[in-house]
Amino acid sequence: MFIYSLKANTLKFFGLIGIALIVLFSLIFFIPDFSVQSTSAIAMKNEKINFEKIKTNEDRIKFLEQFGWQVKPDPIEEAEIKIPAEFDRVMNTYNELQKQQGLNLEKFKNKEMMRYTYEITNYPNYTGKVMANLIIYKNRVVGGDICSSDVNGFITGFTMPAQ
Repeated sequence: MFIYSLKANTLKFFGLIGIALIVLFSLIFFIPDFSVQSTSAIAMKNEKINFEKIKTNEDRIKFLEQFGWQVKPDPIEEAEIKIPAEFDRVMNTYNELQKQQGLNLEKFKNKEMMRYTYEITNYPNYTGKVMANLIIYKNRVVGGDICSSDVNGFITGFTMPAQ
């Protein structure tokens, strides 16, 4: 025959652990994690987007058209760039924008690549000059943005804003 004895302190301890577990599971199941949802939504969108085989000017224009952008047929600028070996604060901020659209420039540190800049002609509800920058490495879009060069300009990912 076995005899177990429990003290009040032991009961309180297991009671607190039980309550903590109930609260933890409630938080997990009833409070949505917006960062996970937004990342998975971006990933779902990117599944339809073709980032590969971007060899010609027409390929670059078609890439932008996947997001709904219309651009002037010739790039404003074609420049060879080098991703820095060490990221400063500005580059880290820019790479966070890339990560939001499923890309990451950290993989390309110290690599030389091409940046193509196009003028966008259909940016909604904006009258200033808007440009699309594509960063291409070995025929693949590895980064880029949509931006305005105005004094109070902006910079966003490739996704077209809601109208």
